[in-house]
Amino acid sequence: MTTTIKKTITSLKNYFLLAMPGLHDPNFAQSVVYICEHSADGAMGLIINQPLNIPAKAIYDQLDLSYGDEYGSALIFDGGPVQRDRGFILHPTVDKQWESTVEIAADISLTASKDILSDIAVGNGPENALITLGYSSWAAGQLEEELTQNSWITIPADSAIIFHTDSAKRAGAAASTIGLDLAMLSSDAGHA
Repeated sequence: MTTTIKKTITSLKNYFLLAMPGLHDPNFAQSVVYICEHSADGAMGLIINQPLNIPAKAIYDQLDLSYGDEYGSALIFDGGPVQRDRGFILHPTVDKQWESTVEIAADISLTASKDILSDIAVGNGPENALITLGYSSWAAGQLEEELTQNSWITIPADSAIIFHTDSAKRAGAAASTIGLDLAMLSSDAGHA
């Protein structure tokens, strides 16, 4: 007799949430969320595939930061519906630490302080940083409930998808890491 051991994931930190086609919440439809923190108290993440029509230079100008023209054209991303006036920078983990840098995984860090923006604006920040406005948040048990409703697919995160994949292709790239073709997903939920 073969015994199958089921692996239980207790935290989705450093995972992607891929919105299922049946998720009609306008804040999250067709989104990929990178989970930065997940515990019994709730979860926090950043949407990584929804660029806003706002160039980085708009943020630099608002904060009175000097910047090189080549660093001002990157688009800012909609990180989620909570505190859209607050910035979060998802970036590769590097030796330099900024005021509020938190390492999420060996190769992915999060910083929410102005000092990193000053460095990015002049080319001294981490390469391929993703600047977001706002974040996504779930209260205790809320994300787990959404998972039972088949609103999301959970996928182990891959930094190459965040930092080296075009934003329009991130959902498909994340799905393909688990052998899933987005075109084959149905908006009808089922439970086995």
